[in-house]
Amino acid sequence: MIIVKSDNEIALMRKAGKIMGDTLNYVGEHIKPGISTGYLDSIAEEFILKNDALPGCKGYEGFPASICASINEEVVHGLPSKDRILQEGDIISIDACSLYRGFYGDAARTFPVGEIDDTAKKLIDVTRESFFEGIKFAKLGYRLYDISNAIQTHVEANGFSVVRDYVGHGIGRDMHEDPQIPNYGPKGRGPRLAKGMALAIEPMVNAGGYRVKVLPNQWTVVTADKSLSAHYENTIVITENEPEILTI
Repeated sequence: MIIVKSDNEIALMRKAGKIMGDTLNYVGEHIKPGISTGYLDSIAEEFILKNDALPGCKGYEGFPASICASINEEVVHGLPSKDRILQEGDIISIDACSLYRGFYGDAARTFPVGEIDDTAKKLIDVTRESFFEGIKFAKLGYRLYDISNAIQTHVEANGFSVVRDYVGHGIGRDMHEDPQIPNYGPKGRGPRLAKGMALAIEPMVNAGGYRVKVLPNQWTVVTADKSLSAHYENTIVITENEPEILTI
């Protein structure tokens, strides 16, 4: 069941989203060669707590950290560690949630570590662009898969592939609510968009094929062909006009 949010609920989600967006900006300022993903996790948690929120990922279904830190071929759910040190030329996706007065804000970004090659730069750019192509259709009068199709079309036009095993989702009092939001699919399908829907739209894009697998730690998802992967996510709300992005 899709839960449409009230104006008061959206106001709380707006605050949660602002905290999450600010957290990612803050963490991004600290990403450089020689930094551990465990350090990034600790400063993210500290920043969220200082802003009167809770790190929504920590403990969620047993997840042990406040951020997911996924490097290079890792798609999502990378586990931070003080022993995992960023290297020049890596790319790292940071995915996290804030929990503010019972409501979640969910967002992700992929960052370069120092100087990266042209393929990695293009992958990051296309992944971010595909989100904005998708939300051109996050308006009244469209259906959910219109967003999905626009993401897929932009990604594949640039020679990359969209992950199919993991999808975006509704969001609110729960981190994952209905509907599921794939990053691929035919136009004109899925629920009709309505004012007050809150959606976490999150293209996950691989430089190679779309297939993925889960590592033995039962969390980290990697590309099956070991190609690079990038991730870009924001929480948005459907309004009477343009979609409102809560996590910028």
